[in-house]
Amino acid sequence: MSEDMTLSSADVAKLLQDPSGANRATAAKKIAANFDSSKLTDAERDIAESIFRHMLKDAEVRVRHALADSLKDNPDVPHDVAATLARDVDEVAIPLIERSIVLTDEDLVDIIQTRGTEAQKAVAGRATVSAKLADVLVEKGDEQVVAKLVSNEGADISDGTFSKVLDKFGDSEIVQTPLAHRDHIPIGVAERLVTLVSEQLRDHIMMHHEVSPATASDLLLESREKATVSLVEGESRKTVEDLVDQLYASKRLTPTLMLRALCMGDTTFFEVALAKKVGIPVLNAYMLVHDKGDLGLKRLFDAAKIPPQFLGMARAALQVADEMVLTGGDDRELFKQLMIERVLTTIEDDVDTDNLNYLIGKLQKVDVAESVPA
Repeated sequence: MSEDMTLSSADVAKLLQDPSGANRATAAKKIAANFDSSKLTDAERDIAESIFRHMLKDAEVRVRHALADSLKDNPDVPHDVAATLARDVDEVAIPLIERSIVLTDEDLVDIIQTRGTEAQKAVAGRATVSAKLADVLVEKGDEQVVAKLVSNEGADISDGTFSKVLDKFGDSEIVQTPLAHRDHIPIGVAERLVTLVSEQLRDHIMMHHEVSPATASDLLLESREKATVSLVEGESRKTVEDLVDQLYASKRLTPTLMLRALCMGDTTFFEVALAKKVGIPVLNAYMLVHDKGDLGLKRLFDAAKIPPQFLGMARAALQVADEMVLTGGDDRELFKQLMIERVLTTIEDDVDTDNLNYLIGKLQKVDVAESVPA
């Protein structure tokens, strides 16, 4: 403890001669700074606690603020002193609300239910926030409070509370961004969130959070289409390589994702992804993919460790893609529909159930969209 934070006889004399707010605040800081139960006798501790309780009634905010700020990290503060300071005006209360471990969940629930945004944000930003507190904060707080909560990795947020966050603030950008950037969010929350957020956040969610293979495929294909990635429109291969690099680094470049992209007509992505998996130039992968013999694609699949049951589906999709380039025109939805229909017809039962269901689901979505009146 530095000497300038030790209450001396000179400080006491000065306080007696000039009991101004400034001198009282200085005295409060020094007494609080020296409050350590392990180093005080019972009598000294009783005297210090009596001084604290007297200062709680001081009319000057700066005196009470000095006391609160000096006691915020002290685990030996009497509970009644901490609780009283935490219920004071924001300037006094916030330091205690943010930091004091003396405050119980019951104290903090009462603060959330009776205080305004600043006090609620102070609770939301504590080093640890229990699941109970998190739920009350979402129930009572505004979007600023909830944004603070979801950005706090020390907050224990249950699946049910995450769902409440999306129900109440799913369209709020200041909540979406920190929620998407949490270290972990439940898969169900991630899949709901991707329907609400910007493309940039969608990419982040797909790279950093667990989502179902179908959702991951939909995200990839949607983002690729919005970037004008298609057989008909063409694009810069560098853009695809950047995306493939990101997916590969985050272990999301799965055979299922590659195959579904191909079946949606995205041969460019498929070729670049195979090149990345095998570790060869994209041109070499392109030549092997489009080799008219039977061995080129099989060798790539073997080297990339892609399940052999995917090979027939890939060959059918590539054959259809070659044909559809000439017949698909500019109607991208029609192109996709015909591609899926032809692939499913060509391979019949020679496809794994997950991919079969996915492609049928995509085909049904196209049918539904066409049947809805404009």
